[in-house]
Amino acid sequence: MIKKKLSKNPLKPSMNRRFSTLASILQNNWSLIEKSFNTQIVKLKNKIMKKLFLGLALTAGTLAFAQETETKTVNASPLKKDVQPVRFGIKAGGNSAYFSQQKFGINTQQLGFHAGAFVNIPVSKQFSIQPEVLFNQMGAKDVMYSTETDNGVTNVKTKVQSRVQMNYISVPLMVQMRPVDKFYIEAGPEFSYFLNGKNKSESSVASTTGGVTTTTESSNSQDIDKDMINKFNFGLGLGLGYDITSNIGINARYVNSLTKIDKSRPAAENNNRIFQLGLNYKF
Repeated sequence: MIKKKLSKNPLKPSMNRRFSTLASILQNNWSLIEKSFNTQIVKLKNKIMKKLFLGLALTAGTLAFAQETETKTVNASPLKKDVQPVRFGIKAGGNSAYFSQQKFGINTQQLGFHAGAFVNIPVSKQFSIQPEVLFNQMGAKDVMYSTETDNGVTNVKTKVQSRVQMNYISVPLMVQMRPVDKFYIEAGPEFSYFLNGKNKSESSVASTTGGVTTTTESSNSQDIDKDMINKFNFGLGLGLGYDITSNIGINARYVNSLTKIDKSRPAAENNNRIFQLGLNYKF
């Protein structure tokens, strides 16, 4: 048997020497490499921290400027300064009403009442809006004739009058202005819806003889025909008021209707006039 001799690789000892030399160099310079790497890391951290602090400073400055601007804007508005809270309340009082075709006087005034609730919404220290919902009585009275006769023995007084009583649900929308803290004036529209009503006729005869008076009275009442009445009533109100305390106040108002009552008659001689005087209580 013939044995072949394996030839040795001439490159292997050379490569081993190179790797050994490289390992020796890395081992001798590892501390320098590690130190250089740590230095770069520290520099990178410092750069990141600087940018982070700069960004936070810019953000804080922007927010502070925005807040200051908003504060100045709010303070600059006179409508938002010293605004009182929204308050609810109730009110009630007496009415004195007549029709536009009548002359204002004692013999034409139909007495009634109003009652309901309201909410007062301030928009500034001096101005507020007050919507209301009221049960509201309107109408008129008319003295058809009044006579007196005296024959020397007996005195006779005769009076015949008619009354119209009309019940509405009214929704006034008043704008109030306060020149001083407790006193205000108001104006605004009033929208009303007719519910029902009555026509009443009354007569009285008073006879006096020898100092003795005998009175005879009679009356008749009938419902108003709703088909003849304009259901919706629109008017303009003007009034004033005074706050007796922070909760209790007094109010006076005049309302002039602009729509006709009876559908068959002209509006100029056929609408409501009403005076109101009442008390209100704010919660």
